[in-house]
Amino acid sequence: MATAALLAVHGPTLTLRLPVLEDAPALLDLAGDPEVTRWFSWGPYTDLAQPRGYIERQAQRREDGVQLDLVVEHREAGPVGVIGLSELSARDRRAMVGTWFGRDWWGTGVNTEAKALVFHLGFGACGLVRIGAYSDVANARSRTALSKVGLVHEGILRGWHRHGEQQKDVNVHGLLRADWMASRLFTVPARVEGAVPAAFVVG
Repeated sequence: MATAALLAVHGPTLTLRLPVLEDAPALLDLAGDPEVTRWFSWGPYTDLAQPRGYIERQAQRREDGVQLDLVVEHREAGPVGVIGLSELSARDRRAMVGTWFGRDWWGTGVNTEAKALVFHLGFGACGLVRIGAYSDVANARSRTALSKVGLVHEGILRGWHRHGEQQKDVNVHGLLRADWMASRLFTVPARVEGAVPAAFVVG
């Protein structure tokens, strides 16, 4: 029986799947690197309890339509990062995508495939018409990576993001369903297994 607990998106070399407690050691290793979480409002992880707590919160956050996070699992190497949808507006059929990978996976192409799979999930299975993303204005690598997968830089949101004691400006990027369907990422093979949490099905 297809249930949300089985939700996964399978691609050529990656699978996006719901996190389970057994992923905690891998996430601790990946996000224990301060460079990985440098631009985030959390981390780096320093204790196994932190990724375990993150994983334990996800079921309720999916049910509430707050966050749909998926572990990015490489067919041979296992978990390499996390990708997810948040800031869902069911009325407007839009959400934001966030992604992070262990440093060993930067520049390897996993971001392109992971984004292709999450776009298939968001635009295809969820019915979204827009997926956006943020990047820190000082994080040129992130802005370039988002551009490479088709998201358009749309401007700067001033004082948008709280990071420690700083109120920071962020870039905002966006991709529309029609643009995705005309892009090379639309042609990446993707198979959705299981059921999308009801709160994230908008069309």
